[in-house]
Amino acid sequence: MNFIKMIEEKAISLNKKIVLPETEDDRVIKAASEILKRKLAKIILIGNPETIHAKASGLGVSIDGAEIINPVTSEYYDEFVTVYQKKREKKGMTIDQAKEIMANDYMFFGAMLVEKKVAHGMVGGALNTTAHTLRAMIQCVGTKPGTKSISSFFIMISPNKEIGYKGITFFADCAVIPLPDANQLADIAEATADNFKAFVGETPMVAMLSFSTKGSAETEETKKVAQAVDILQARRPDIMVDGELQLDAAIVAEVGNKKAPGSKVAGRANVLVFPNLEAGNIGYKLVQRFGNAEALGPILQGANRPVNDLSRGCSVEDIVNVVSITSVQV
Repeated sequence: MNFIKMIEEKAISLNKKIVLPETEDDRVIKAASEILKRKLAKIILIGNPETIHAKASGLGVSIDGAEIINPVTSEYYDEFVTVYQKKREKKGMTIDQAKEIMANDYMFFGAMLVEKKVAHGMVGGALNTTAHTLRAMIQCVGTKPGTKSISSFFIMISPNKEIGYKGITFFADCAVIPLPDANQLADIAEATADNFKAFVGETPMVAMLSFSTKGSAETEETKKVAQAVDILQARRPDIMVDGELQLDAAIVAEVGNKKAPGSKVAGRANVLVFPNLEAGNIGYKLVQRFGNAEALGPILQGANRPVNDLSRGCSVEDIVNVVSITSVQV
């Protein structure tokens, strides 16, 4: 069974409720129809019900079973205005400004549906920028307790089944934090490990990557990576993590045994945490293009509840896949 099929089966069994706020986009309506047909999730659409039904009819698709919420007339509007204004009060947010945002910015209203547990998660970005999606996530949902960092990961599926877990390896952070400090690296590693467990169902083996293995070279950057390992081990002794490790020491058993003898992670890593965004972004693209790996993502993490971003060039099937992923995400 391929990985997406496995995720879809998990999504079907969980039957979570996911918000799709960008109902002005034909792709979103078509994706909602497909998700409902395949029973991958319950769907909340945001906007005017008559307009949305007319759009679906014009596209020749059924959205029967979708819940459609018009922000201004909904039972949630007044509460969301109050809660959102309180969250942003120190930034100078007024009630009138909060009303305007909750009435007209469906990304923010959708994020509040997630924050108040009306829905499990939200998928946006077909029309809005990543920056706007992140703002809605951070301002409405916030980060998990004990975590200060929103980050991202890619699910890399390699044709070489000897790598990671049967060819599946999670790469982080490849899209959000340019220059993470030691605490942020620990946050990234923790969130990615938890998501690996949620998606794959196997024990995460986290390698904190560098150009050095266990002090073979010493710079401020390698010290930062080693410090991140110490922070995570103190915070989450249940997570198997080691570093700093070079890539070959992390994923090739023979090299790992030689360069990091006694390590429980070296040579067995299935979660790779890169020292900065340049390394992560270049790294996943190298594996994708030169190694013919499939890359799923970026998937956002670190928020109190799942909110995910789409490329504005996304296809209907991309939206369907990200909804399935969001349903499974912790």
